[in-house]
Amino acid sequence: MYKKILIFVAIFSLTACVELQDVVNSLPQGGGSILSNTDIAAGLRQALDLGIDKQVTKLTQKDGFFRNELVKIVLPEELQKVDKGLRKIGLGSLADEGLKVLNRAAEDAVKEATPIFVNAVKDITFDDAKSILLGNDKAATDYLTTKTQTELYSKFQPVINNSFTKVGADKIWRNLINKYNAIPFTNSVNPDLTDYVTGEALKGVYTMIALEEKEIRTKASSRGTDLLKKVFALQD
Repeated sequence: MYKKILIFVAIFSLTACVELQDVVNSLPQGGGSILSNTDIAAGLRQALDLGIDKQVTKLTQKDGFFRNELVKIVLPEELQKVDKGLRKIGLGSLADEGLKVLNRAAEDAVKEATPIFVNAVKDITFDDAKSILLGNDKAATDYLTTKTQTELYSKFQPVINNSFTKVGADKIWRNLINKYNAIPFTNSVNPDLTDYVTGEALKGVYTMIALEEKEIRTKASSRGTDLLKKVFALQD
């Protein structure tokens, strides 16, 4: 009896997969028209563009990172001891400023680097557009991350480095670390803050794009164009 149940479940699962694939292959729309892979890819790119336009731009505003708990850049483990050490000797305000300027550098850098993200979306060719469409709430963002993170990092790092200078983060952290290293009985630190903030800023960007993608996938009211309505109606 148990074997019969297993066989039934297997047959049911295979049938469901075949039916799903049939849906994926045909993808009919109103009026008998068919949405092509090109249409679907365009809709997915449009969703990512909206993520950049509506959500990533929020990161470029003052406190865009610092007051957003989803993406706020916190101190890496190595610097948490710096933070605690400075507070113990009455330099809490300097420690607070050090954390704030890391987020300020990210906010400034994202503003400068937004065209990089826009171009990255344009360059994506969704050969597997349909599987992305029928994926999870952030499948397109995950695909974008996989395909672009390495390249975007190399382009984004010098922007972060320039932003450190622009917002004064380099001077603040040089002073902050020098003061910490001068505390008796502590081990000196020399963290690569540019590398750290670059990685954290990119995570923040992808997080906000994913937020908009989920909105579009789960709320029909968030689909502001005819193409988005047609494409994402397929996964409803």
